[in-house]
Amino acid sequence: KQWYQRRVRAVELEFVQSLANPEYLNYLAQHNYFKEEEFANYLKYLLYWKDPKYAKFLKYPQCLQLLELLQEPRFRDELINVPCTRFIQSQQMQHWSHHFRRRANLVNNSTVKKEGEDKQEQKVEPQA
Repeated sequence: KQWYQRRVRAVELEFVQSLANPEYLNYLAQHNYFKEEEFANYLKYLLYWKDPKYAKFLKYPQCLQLLELLQEPRFRDELINVPCTRFIQSQQMQHWSHHFRRRANLVNNSTVKKEGEDKQEQKVEPQA
């Protein structure tokens, strides 16, 4: 039974993370998955992934934001439109670009600061 639960959790994890892909969401919309009440209920069930106990396993945490948006019928209806999915994609790219640029700046600044501290330590002469 425990093996089965782990396997189900792994499959759900993979599916939840696939929701971070706007093209996949468009595919689901075009094939009318979002019109099925059972599928909408399944999306509601998957909200348990927002719990930090489970969210820590996510590689693509933006999937949680999209899972939250998928609770809204109007959002699900809009996903059939390619411009909508392209907009989501562009927003993700901007977010990632900003994140990586910010992270690079933090790394560079900490490296420069560390080098400056090392130089300061070298200038200080020990007193006899």
